[in-house]
Amino acid sequence: MSSPAIQEAKKSMEKAIDSLNSQFATVRTGRANAAMLDHITVDYYGAATPITQLAGVKTPEAHLLVIEPWDKSALKNIEKAILASDLGITPNSDGSCIRLPFPPPTEERRKELVKQCRGMAEECRVSVRNARRTAKTALEKAKKDGDISEDEMHRDTDEVQKLTDGFVAQVDDLLKAKEAEVMEV
Repeated sequence: MSSPAIQEAKKSMEKAIDSLNSQFATVRTGRANAAMLDHITVDYYGAATPITQLAGVKTPEAHLLVIEPWDKSALKNIEKAILASDLGITPNSDGSCIRLPFPPPTEERRKELVKQCRGMAEECRVSVRNARRTAKTALEKAKKDGDISEDEMHRDTDEVQKLTDGFVAQVDDLLKAKEAEVMEV
């Protein structure tokens, strides 16, 4: 059975990977993805409401998102929120739905996006390493307090390092996949 420090480290590392996945989902790759709208909120009767709670979001083709509000009176507010966001896309409204065309990004823009993804991946690696450091500190404290022997501490420290290496490799794989997706024309 693994120690509580190892279990806590694993939990923290898994959270870092989940966070990286959700950050990667918001990166615009030229392909339409409903997750890009997750961080955009609309002023709906005085409350900041996510678009996904106000409307159905469909992807009829690879480079197009269609937003169909359930309450047609919210259409103008959704349009304003999209224009005010950092998406960089002009919404087309026909009175009943909003179309968001996603043109393929330029070569220069794709390189910027890859750079942004690398930064996100590095933040995730740092989080994973911080979880390792926290676990090592907890193991050293447990040894000092006499809760575990020196052999147990070394064995658990090695296990934490293996866990760290596995999660860093997972970050690298996710980054490689996202880079390929971004650079795809």
